[in-house]
Amino acid sequence: MEVLQQIAAVAGVLTLLWGTLWWLRRRGFAGVRPGKKAGGRRLECIERLSLGPHQTLHLVRVGDTALLLASSPAGCSLVTSLPCREIPGSAVAPR
Repeated sequence: MEVLQQIAAVAGVLTLLWGTLWWLRRRGFAGVRPGKKAGGRRLECIERLSLGPHQTLHLVRVGDTALLLASSPAGCSLVTSLPCREIPGSAVAPR
């Protein structure tokens, strides 16, 4: 009899958790529904080039702008910034 009470208690807690999650998702507070995007990605790593064991160049797209960033143990710095359309290759074109 005690085992049945424990199973019923666990089932009740799981039902309450499922119901709460369902309610929060309907209100828009919990997670993102599959298949729906909030507006696409605004930040994208286009390419990365390792210059040494601790130095790296990163080409990052932010909206319609491409940033060339240098990363090292001392920190990260902006090398240059330019419009995405000036970078050769169709994969970098703004979306």
